[in-house]
Amino acid sequence: MAIKKKIGTALKVNAGIEKPSSVNSMFLEKLKNKKKVNNDAKYYINGILNNDVKILAQAITLIESSNNKHRAMAQDILEACIPKSGNSVRIGITGVPGVGKSTFIESIGKHLTSQGYKVAVLAIDPSSSRNKGSILGDKTRMESLANDKNAFIRPSPSSGSLGGVTQKTRETISLCEAAGFNIILVETVGVGQSETAVHSMVDFFLLLMLAGAGDELQGIKRGIIEMCDAIFINKADGDNFIKAKSSRIQYSNALHLFPVPDSGWVPTAGICSAISNYNIDKVWRLIQKYIDHTKANNYFEENRKQQEIIRLYEQIELKLKAMFYDNDEMQNDIIKAKKKITQNTASAYQLADELIKKYKE
Repeated sequence: MAIKKKIGTALKVNAGIEKPSSVNSMFLEKLKNKKKVNNDAKYYINGILNNDVKILAQAITLIESSNNKHRAMAQDILEACIPKSGNSVRIGITGVPGVGKSTFIESIGKHLTSQGYKVAVLAIDPSSSRNKGSILGDKTRMESLANDKNAFIRPSPSSGSLGGVTQKTRETISLCEAAGFNIILVETVGVGQSETAVHSMVDFFLLLMLAGAGDELQGIKRGIIEMCDAIFINKADGDNFIKAKSSRIQYSNALHLFPVPDSGWVPTAGICSAISNYNIDKVWRLIQKYIDHTKANNYFEENRKQQEIIRLYEQIELKLKAMFYDNDEMQNDIIKAKKKITQNTASAYQLADELIKKYKE
């Protein structure tokens, strides 16, 4: 009888390690210690007026919230802070994608804080049309400014709002001013079809452009050029310097084709480089010159009053819209109306008239 030899193997099974928890314990601890939303409006009001940026950030979150309870408290906060606001220079900054808006804002922001100004940056990020999310990565793009004790950076999602800003940007400006920030920089999502709403909430509107990016004068909307108070060609450094100077001449000639705006200020074109800080001080001096000019002819104050009237209309529209869609009966009727549309039994125009008529009744 043959004896079978035992075949050896190089494989060795070691005892496994214990399976880690699927829940991050550090996150649970952080969540446990996280402070709930304070339901006292005075907590936020006092914090803002005492220049507490953490409480300011929390208050802005309340302002942006769609929760009905948060809305009511946000209004109380705004009512108390608006009388303390208005003491700032509001600057809107827009430009084509890739022009370097974030780098420019960090550069001019550092220039301003070095001169003793307190700078608030309201950076608007585009929201996804699918999941409504935003990256909100502006703090990482402005790391140096984000760590400046005299600066406050607040990235906010556009949430589908047109005009390059959010529905609550105007309110956020008021809170930042009440918190002691005397320079407000509003960075828009980029030049687009409706990239003009920011003009109605700032004192100075700056358009950043690139040189050598194609047909410059045809590549942007005419409405933006008509509204801007200055155009600066960014990235004017290295091999791009000569192109930037050439583009400046083209834009300068284009600006003279438009009528002088109500402010009496003649818009100008310049070149700068946010990377090398070239002419950043010149941009600020130009803004100061504009502010002095418009205050002298009373346009500055009149423009602020007109902006408050625009705020009135915006608030009426927002509140009417909220009242309509928050109504339980209307929500049910809208579901029925949507069903009729999918069944081709009624038109959207007819159903809209019926819904509004029923709501009025």
